[in-house]
Amino acid sequence: MGYPKPLLIIEGKTFIEKIAATMLDVAPRLVVVLGAHADRIRLAIPHDERIVIVENPNYSRGQLSSLKIGLGAVHPDTAGAIVHLADHPIVRVESFRAVVDSCERTRKPIVIARSNGQRGHPVIFDRSIFAELQSAPESEGARHVVNADASRIEYVDLDDPGINLDLDTPADLACAGLAPPPKE
Repeated sequence: MGYPKPLLIIEGKTFIEKIAATMLDVAPRLVVVLGAHADRIRLAIPHDERIVIVENPNYSRGQLSSLKIGLGAVHPDTAGAIVHLADHPIVRVESFRAVVDSCERTRKPIVIARSNGQRGHPVIFDRSIFAELQSAPESEGARHVVNADASRIEYVDLDDPGINLDLDTPADLACAGLAPPPKE
């Protein structure tokens, strides 16, 4: 992208501001894991006592390394964690609610949003899965745990293209009708 994704703009807010507001509509607490550009991104995170910020000094090892850091910061009384990525800012709050509702209804340890038959984000991991995620090989990511046993997964089919809209390049932003990254 050539620019920190959490600082990109959508609907007059940074990606991180929009995602935080959406997630805090359905979750009582939010853990934000920072990696690259941590000092710049930290300044854009909304000041809210429900937001906990942690840093992954080894972010270059991949997304699972950040997930492990985030899981370590989850409150001990929390039953699970909603996992979402900074480059998926368009997911609707209703989709987050549907995934949470499905988790509460089915009690499956892994609940994954799906749109047009493709799984995406958000994903909920029950606390019973945390140790497995912590011990998973970082080279394989969370897929290692997700793909281990299909019977543990509940898919929530939703009409929300944001679930699969991964904004990784300026071309992705243009296709989504968003402004290009600022020049640095």
